[in-house]
Amino acid sequence: MIPRYETPEMTAIWSEEAKFQRWTRVEVACCEVFFARGEIPADEMTAIRERAHHQSAARVSEIERETNHDVVAFVRAVGESVGEPASRHLHRGLTSSDILDTALAMAMRDSLSVLSQATESLRARVAALAVTHRATPCAGRTHGIHAEPTSFGLRLAGWHSELCRNLERLRRCRSEISFGKLSGAVGTYSQTDPEFEADVLKALELEPEPLATQVVPRDRHAAMVGDLALLGGALERFALEIRSLQRTDIREAEEGFRPGQTGSSAMPHKRNPISCERVCGMSRLLRGYSTAALENIALWHDRDISHSSVERVILPDAFHAAHNMVRTLDRVLGNLRVYPENMVANMDRTGGLLFSQSALSALLGVGMDRHAAYKVVQGAAMRVWEGEASTLREALGQTEEVAARLSAAALDEIFEVDRYFEHVDALFSRAGISKVQEGGN
Repeated sequence: MIPRYETPEMTAIWSEEAKFQRWTRVEVACCEVFFARGEIPADEMTAIRERAHHQSAARVSEIERETNHDVVAFVRAVGESVGEPASRHLHRGLTSSDILDTALAMAMRDSLSVLSQATESLRARVAALAVTHRATPCAGRTHGIHAEPTSFGLRLAGWHSELCRNLERLRRCRSEISFGKLSGAVGTYSQTDPEFEADVLKALELEPEPLATQVVPRDRHAAMVGDLALLGGALERFALEIRSLQRTDIREAEEGFRPGQTGSSAMPHKRNPISCERVCGMSRLLRGYSTAALENIALWHDRDISHSSVERVILPDAFHAAHNMVRTLDRVLGNLRVYPENMVANMDRTGGLLFSQSALSALLGVGMDRHAAYKVVQGAAMRVWEGEASTLREALGQTEEVAARLSAAALDEIFEVDRYFEHVDALFSRAGISKVQEGGN
């Protein structure tokens, strides 16, 4: 990932030094099991424990320029640090992918923990904002056109529900990706045994892959990147809504704009939703990475390395992108400016057309034929659209079929916005926003 979009937490996991430290942990854990079996002398095991982590990424890179093989270069670098005769025990009975895939599982597992924690923070932020605006009326929109009244809090509650699903996917994904393998060149344990693998992986807090080839099957990785793309899709949906609401002709909500910030190099008045636009753009990256991960599933026979170059790019980048997106949206919502007065004003712009279905239901309730009732309400609504009446209430009151069936009080009741909030409490509960959360705000 380019430095602009890196996060410190993901850099700490995906840096070259961190990668080689994970490889070293795998190698040392293997030696510990051999030692427990009496196959490594105590003094040599001490040397391995004390010196194995002294190698550097720079030295590994230096050796790799000669070997053109990163794992061979790594093993030689660790061997130099450990020294003879203890270095003879390094990489014993292993193939490169035993180290690569096991250490990669550790990186993905730890990255998912970081991402889940950040997503949980965003979930809590959304819940609090939803409670604040649970009764803030605004226009529902379908096809970009006013539909029926809703509340801004209810829209946020829907985001909360989706974040809960994404958190569950991340937690499940963390379990499903936490599998390593130490079964050798084609997965037959020709140089080790399943008990050895199980003992090593237990120390690394991983599970043994039930049946590996030379590699852990890549459906696990594809599923994980797919879950990151799903999270990205959710974040994009939220960010796109904020972008739309920030449009000048709507202006119901907008990103915070701090002192000194510049919106345009040419137009000093501009306050653009650049953070949300960035979230939407980075979601495209995650979808692309998901496609690449799916392409990695099919490898020749027991393994080729066509997946390797892809994963070196997409895995760290996917976690950087997802973490950056979550943190960005958390910051946006923490500084979000909401304009309830503009929400009401925008509802009023269409002269009560949002209440057309309630008008239809009222006429059906007094026995009018559905087709006839629909035609009457639609005709009144078209008069408002065309400027022949200022409000739907006025147009309906001027319609003979309506006036004969509904009193003035019954007509007024159609246009009461509070009736649309009757089930908000139940919907909040279904969205996972508890009374405890509500009571704390």
